[in-house]
Amino acid sequence: MPSEMLLKIFSCLDAVSLLAVGCVNKRFHELANDNGIWLKLCSSSLHPKWTIWKMKSKQTETVSVGCAALHDKEPGYWKKEYIFKKTSAFKTRVMRLVKFLDPYTGLPCKNKEAMKVSGLSWIIVLKDKNGKEHVVEKPDLSFKDTSVTVLWHGTDWPCLDILSTLKLFGVTPLFPDQSIPPNKNGPRRFSLIAEYHLANLTENSVVVGADELVQLFSLSPGLLVGMWKGKNEIAFVMANLHYNQLLERSILGSATVQYSPPPNKPLLDDIDSEYGLHDYRLHLDLHGRNCMYLCGSFKCLFCRKRDIENGYVRLIVVNLKDNRKHLPIIGTLGISWETDVFKGNVKDCFVMDLTLLDETGMPFWCFSAPVHMELSTKSSGLYDYMGHIYTADYADSEGKVCVEFVWLEETKEYIIVSLVLYVSTKKVNSWYGTNY
Repeated sequence: MPSEMLLKIFSCLDAVSLLAVGCVNKRFHELANDNGIWLKLCSSSLHPKWTIWKMKSKQTETVSVGCAALHDKEPGYWKKEYIFKKTSAFKTRVMRLVKFLDPYTGLPCKNKEAMKVSGLSWIIVLKDKNGKEHVVEKPDLSFKDTSVTVLWHGTDWPCLDILSTLKLFGVTPLFPDQSIPPNKNGPRRFSLIAEYHLANLTENSVVVGADELVQLFSLSPGLLVGMWKGKNEIAFVMANLHYNQLLERSILGSATVQYSPPPNKPLLDDIDSEYGLHDYRLHLDLHGRNCMYLCGSFKCLFCRKRDIENGYVRLIVVNLKDNRKHLPIIGTLGISWETDVFKGNVKDCFVMDLTLLDETGMPFWCFSAPVHMELSTKSSGLYDYMGHIYTADYADSEGKVCVEFVWLEETKEYIIVSLVLYVSTKKVNSWYGTNY
């Protein structure tokens, strides 16, 4: 078929169809990059202020090849411009939605709306030692106040022995359309959220817990891998994504480079001698994917200078000696899981969603991660409770969280009797521009 006839046919296609046609062969790729076709799309679909000129109704059907805008540009120029402008408008629309903050958590309150507008989903890519990639889609989502839990499972996953890395991506349609569901075969944008190395997984990761069928291993940040007991095969993968910067990391990164948020600009305060040590607010959720065990907010957290030790600022949220503030846990702690055939619940572990806000209400330290519990050897020393003491600790580069529970056999419930945050002084100093 003559190229002129193909160009006439291609000029009737929309942007998504043009990109698909361009993947057929080299000739179609060159014709689908025609500047005249893409300039017509730019002029008809993008904002009139951006259009390089106003086209009359008769001029919208054909664009003169002798036009300088076509003649001086290399093939594919207006295709790139169209994609760039569409992508920029899409990101602006999504970021505008996340500017609305929830006064309760300090986080964006329209995350679900923004995800729906963007058509956002998440996938994992398992790469074997030969370089072959296995893409796993269709996750199950579970939304909480400050996080979303994403669960993948399947029956045809590669054996762990041949896997080298696992990559977590946010995926959005290149041209989102709210009127139709996203098409996974259409052009999509990938944003790398995190990459995990699976070599020696069982030796180099934290064991979270186990039940009769699976054993759970935790990889930082926020990834949980379930392995079939007695086999070297993955049963499921669970990612816990905190809402803070969730959309930015899922949308604004590239397929190879993770999005890096801009550093906080400290507001110096020469009057307050303990600037950066008080007026913190904490929102804490403990859940097991489908069950919420604790949801609480705590205000006016502070630390005195004399309590800064070993490079950490100590914030006492629940004091062991103040039984009026001890917190009961609803239900039996555990993380629920499921696959195509089986489902279960691994006890004595949970997912912790922590949001620490600074004195201006800005998210200061946030994470969502699985945490396992251990039976403590020490006695409670509390006259109000008679039962075993359990501890649950979490640590990353920004701080540590130490929690103590008492198990009450009579009422079959856990009570949080101590909750202490240890924030890294490096984090405080870089955030506030101080020197502790």
